[in-house]
Amino acid sequence: MAKVTGLGGVFYVVKDPAATRAWYRDTLGIDGEYGPMLLWSEEKGEKPYSLISHFSDETYIRPGAGAFMINLRVDDLDAFVQDLRAKGIDVLDSVDEGYGKFAWLLDPDGVKIELWQQCEAPE
Repeated sequence: MAKVTGLGGVFYVVKDPAATRAWYRDTLGIDGEYGPMLLWSEEKGEKPYSLISHFSDETYIRPGAGAFMINLRVDDLDAFVQDLRAKGIDVLDSVDEGYGKFAWLLDPDGVKIELWQQCEAPE
């Protein structure tokens, strides 16, 4: 039987696509032929996965603009946050939940970015 094998991308409208793409390249270090590209082959986790999560209100997405957020996996959240702050990026908050570390920032269009370092493999 055919099945879905992974997240193919996140697509949304912005005022200046070239500026947004440059921000993702310069701030988060991700770029590609068609925009920021994340290669599964670079994932070091034992069971890497992508998640589509649903919320009944926008509380978790705030202060992001719109009704969605982008979650990006990172290999060393503390070092990544330190690099962002050195670039003058406002990191909204960070937390260690035990199963994972999280930090949040906004892209130039107000989209909330959640950075996530997995600490344990999901069951």
